[in-house]
Amino acid sequence: MEAFFISYFIVKYSLYMASLEELRDERLKKKALLQEKGFDPYPNECHRTDTVEVFLDRFSLYENGKDTITLAGRIMSKRGQGAITFCDIFDGTARVQILLKKDEMDEALYNLFQETIDVGDFIEAIGTAYTTERGAQSLFVSGWRMLSKSLRPIPDGYFGIEDEEEKLRRRYLDILQDASVADMVKKRSVFWNSMRSFLLAQDFVEVETPVLENTTGGADARPFVTHHNALDMDVYLRISAGELWQKKLMVAGIPRTFEIGRIFRNEGMSTEHLQDYTQMEFYMAYSDYKKGMEMVKALYQEIAEKTFGTQTFTIKGFTMNLADEWQTYDFCALIQEHYNINPLDTSVSAIEDTLKKHDIEYDKATLSVERGVDLLWKKIRKSLTGPGFLINVPVYLEPLAKKNRDGSETVERFQVIIAGSEVGKGFSELNDPVDQRERFLKQQALRDAGDDEAQMADMEYVEALEYGMPPAFGFGVSERLFSFLLDKPVREAQIFPLMKPRE
Repeated sequence: MEAFFISYFIVKYSLYMASLEELRDERLKKKALLQEKGFDPYPNECHRTDTVEVFLDRFSLYENGKDTITLAGRIMSKRGQGAITFCDIFDGTARVQILLKKDEMDEALYNLFQETIDVGDFIEAIGTAYTTERGAQSLFVSGWRMLSKSLRPIPDGYFGIEDEEEKLRRRYLDILQDASVADMVKKRSVFWNSMRSFLLAQDFVEVETPVLENTTGGADARPFVTHHNALDMDVYLRISAGELWQKKLMVAGIPRTFEIGRIFRNEGMSTEHLQDYTQMEFYMAYSDYKKGMEMVKALYQEIAEKTFGTQTFTIKGFTMNLADEWQTYDFCALIQEHYNINPLDTSVSAIEDTLKKHDIEYDKATLSVERGVDLLWKKIRKSLTGPGFLINVPVYLEPLAKKNRDGSETVERFQVIIAGSEVGKGFSELNDPVDQRERFLKQQALRDAGDDEAQMADMEYVEALEYGMPPAFGFGVSERLFSFLLDKPVREAQIFPLMKPRE
């Protein structure tokens, strides 16, 4: 037996070391043989009667009734030789064994199977439910048909794709071979749909807003720029999921809206940041950030339960429970406590000295109080477990939120803190058009001074506000939350992340 396995792996290794072109040529010959015998290697129709999952669920009924069943799927393994062949097929719902015996079916059809079928091919198998001597639920095959001839061998677990970059580049193979990655794809769908169903149940209207914009808004980020040929003008890919557009809909009299869509930010990459990703934003009239906190807490707990079946997660070394009492973190108090700086009354020179003292990197050319205070906060943030809400952020860091009603130069904004990072932001929306205009002009001045992450002044939005917008709460969260709950880098938690072409 040991000699057999050694020989087996030597053969496997030799096959994978052979050139891909040689393997492809062999499969092309098998494709030609199928055509020569009158078989279409890529027929239009499929006559499947059951998914594999349904077949296994109803196996005892089928076996007792001797029903003829037609399954379809990809050959994942092929073993045996001579008069008997075993294969496993997978159709995306489940995996099952099929059994072919030379003396129990048309001999020519059996021989053609042996000569032309490879791991990776899609076939249609006709037969009856059958339990083998070892107790394996199987399909005893009486006939088969090719559905799609594969021309490239699928890498296996021993000589397969090991390089992480290649796994992401050929993600379809990674998903096919790794059940946990396939499960992640399904969980992404549950994640977004649990969010959607939560909002729809509360009378929110799902909307779609422009992806191409004349002026970017709703966030501090560097946009992608492209050219619109038909209108002969440069436009930006949006950096938020329609924030300013959704607030215009509140001006229009639609009080509750949300959008789940792709956004684009032309910035750096990290385990938490990508340039294109999915984000959800909702806006709710006649509400504020205090009411919003309770709503968001309930939203996150429902997402966690529906997607992962738990409230407890270990993320980047932190263990936290979303069902626990959520903490409140005061931005200004934390900055004062850690750095002895009042972020509401400081200077660029004081900020710079503090950054140097704590070995925090910064860009001297674009350093401002705004950027410097944000860098100081980000260092503190890394030590916070959560779940919690960060509040009392200075006005200069949030140009779209209402000021706190206590008269301080802070805003009614919160950020969700989990495992040392920000995974969601909401605030009482600024609806004073005069105040909004002034804040936009300050942001534009920063932008003109070289800060390309400062917000653009969108005077058309200010014009809409002048018609009147009700008090409102707005909130946004990206797929970073999904990657956090998985405890994976955000790039790995995407299905097909953007990859640099091979050189």
